[in-house]
Amino acid sequence: MPPLIGLIQLLAIGFGLYLLTLIVYTMRGLTRPHRQTYASAVSRSLPGDPSELDTPIEYESCTIKGTQGEVELWILKGNNTAGPTLVMTHGWGSSRQGGLKRLEPFIDRCARIVIWDLPGHGDSGGHTKLGSHEHADLSRVINSIPGTESIVLFGWSMGAGVSMACAHKYAGDHTTGNHSISAIICESPYSIAITPARNVIRLRGVPHRLNLRPAIALLGVRFGIGPSWRGFDRTQIASRIEQPILILHGVEDPVSPIADGRAIAKRAPNATLVEIEDAGHNNLWTDEVFRAQIIDTIERFMDSIS
Repeated sequence: MPPLIGLIQLLAIGFGLYLLTLIVYTMRGLTRPHRQTYASAVSRSLPGDPSELDTPIEYESCTIKGTQGEVELWILKGNNTAGPTLVMTHGWGSSRQGGLKRLEPFIDRCARIVIWDLPGHGDSGGHTKLGSHEHADLSRVINSIPGTESIVLFGWSMGAGVSMACAHKYAGDHTTGNHSISAIICESPYSIAITPARNVIRLRGVPHRLNLRPAIALLGVRFGIGPSWRGFDRTQIASRIEQPILILHGVEDPVSPIADGRAIAKRAPNATLVEIEDAGHNNLWTDEVFRAQIIDTIERFMDSIS
């Protein structure tokens, strides 16, 4: 064999191994995000639970059985005993601690607020399936709430899609168990799973052009929904939801493009899209200007559905 051909074969084998390693690394990184727990919140000088807020809120911690193991949640006492129960679902790489900064527009309008850790996040067991199956865990969270309640679902980023999928797949007749899902609030939603994955990886400076698409396809096969992620598209799911949907979206969002929020709002029969000018993905609740606009919008929406 000529030396040049042997060198080319050796380089091809090396590149193949490199690409395979990169694909596996990408799959692992997507399904095992860094866990945001009590300790990580305290290390950043943030409240670790509702009792550590500037105005402490009475709550209880609960553990329920999820699809992959134990699911941890908080049940906070709201100030309106006649109001609905709000269920908060966080995004990829976040945890229930992320719900603490989002409480202000809800605490005086809800009887209870439930915030939970998705599988593979916070203190819950298992691994994330990138929103493809977590609606089943959200349904279990809802069914764990005693009594008969009107439920409002609020999710951000991945949690927004999980909330929509739960409303559609487990509330075809607008009920989940003994509860009625009356409305959904979606913050920074996206349509398909590869979009935020590509943007997060790109923003971190990690290679994505050759490895991301096969990694997502293989994860789809692993999750049992196929390489094309059939049934995941949040735009299609939104088109089948009759309940009121409020969509909050930063126009300059680098992770979940505003085009996705617009597409979801356009397809949903009863959706309102509020675009936050100059806002991104993670600063809607930390920038005081954006926060004030978000709070005012949510309060008016909650008052309208009550």
